[in-house]
Amino acid sequence: MPELPEVETVRRTLEALVLHKTIEHVSVHWPKMIKHPDEMDQFTDALKGQSIVAIGRRGKFLIIYTTDYALVSHLRMEGRYGLFQKEDETEKHTHVIFYFSDGTELRYKDVRKFGTMHLFTKGEERNELPLSQLGPEPLAEQFTLDELKQKLLKTTRNIKSALLDQRLVVGLGNIYVDEALFRARIHPERSAQSLTDREFEVLHQEIIATLTEAVEQGGSTIRSYVNSQGQIGMFQLQLFVYGRKGEPCRVCGATLEKTVVGGRGTVFCPNCQKMK
Repeated sequence: MPELPEVETVRRTLEALVLHKTIEHVSVHWPKMIKHPDEMDQFTDALKGQSIVAIGRRGKFLIIYTTDYALVSHLRMEGRYGLFQKEDETEKHTHVIFYFSDGTELRYKDVRKFGTMHLFTKGEERNELPLSQLGPEPLAEQFTLDELKQKLLKTTRNIKSALLDQRLVVGLGNIYVDEALFRARIHPERSAQSLTDREFEVLHQEIIATLTEAVEQGGSTIRSYVNSQGQIGMFQLQLFVYGRKGEPCRVCGATLEKTVVGGRGTVFCPNCQKMK
């Protein structure tokens, strides 16, 4: 599933492709993907004649702002956007097409059909689900050490499960939680409440550093992720633990181990991330 760095990369590439284009009409081939409004005609009719004025992001959600509306899009496991000419052959598993007045088309492809779209009147999107209960952005000023520490001290969960909770901090998924915890030298099964003041400080720093570096590298292409221009990410070449079970630790040489934490496969270094 694309996490913050991948969605931010999609946002940036999509911004370069579709900003200021005007939507003539929209076709939806998989209606279950549209979660709001309830009536499909309301969704398609509202977007007719709308111009795309900005591309935003909230955690793992992409937000396409038009003249009057905000389209909140979650890519889930396999969702991707691409800009095509109208004469280009439509790929299999293309479920939503935005037809622009200049003859180009923004197509949303999703092999697993897990992606979702919510359309709101602009200004209402952050007050409604799925955005209304999200925590602070880890790359924004609101993500302070004190707030992170206070939230973690209130939970009885292990640190990995807590960091995966989008109400605590948004945008972190399995890849970047594993990476940030390794870089902070914290075992993923440690109780969140057991961290010392210094560990909270280092974890806060490493969450920001890991995500910043991943964004700079265009995200991580683990399976099928590409940005809106069809380019893969490169941060997977720098991963310390994720996907590296049985390989030597890049820091100490110990064999990396894999376990399950909160139902998620988790790779860690038994030497660098000791259970305290």
